[in-house]
Amino acid sequence: MNRNNQERNQIAVSKNSSFNTNQNGHTLVEVMVALSVLAFMVVSLYAGFSSGLAVLRVARENLRATQILAERMEVLRLIKWDDVAPGFIPMSFTAPFYANDETNNTAHFAYMGTVIITNAPITESYAHNLRMIQINLTWNSGNISRSRQMSTYVSKYGLQNYVY
Repeated sequence: MNRNNQERNQIAVSKNSSFNTNQNGHTLVEVMVALSVLAFMVVSLYAGFSSGLAVLRVARENLRATQILAERMEVLRLIKWDDVAPGFIPMSFTAPFYANDETNNTAHFAYMGTVIITNAPITESYAHNLRMIQINLTWNSGNISRSRQMSTYVSKYGLQNYVY
């Protein structure tokens, strides 16, 4: 009789474990909400990366434009007073985006520059010994036209007459 009771208990235990109605799982609504949150996060991450890379590209273009302007200004600082005139100084130029590229490389965009030499806009007595030089630089970044400019004054008795 003991044996029969044990067999009945084992059958009852096995029946109860196979028909357990307390099963854990996710409903369709929970899965859809989780997928929408995941999709929103992926789209936000993509937008953040693309925006960050665009800002980085514009910053590199602006930095290169500043380098070109500073390079041209350094050359103009050291020319003789008699050469501060249109003709000796090229009035237009192009510069590549990558400094070690050749000027007419069409694989990358180029910066277009113009040089304007005028009398200094002052009325002091030394105005005839002073010239204003302005360099304008333009380039296209995608569909947007960008520009930078730098101005300086060159004096007849300035740095070019300094003896080392």
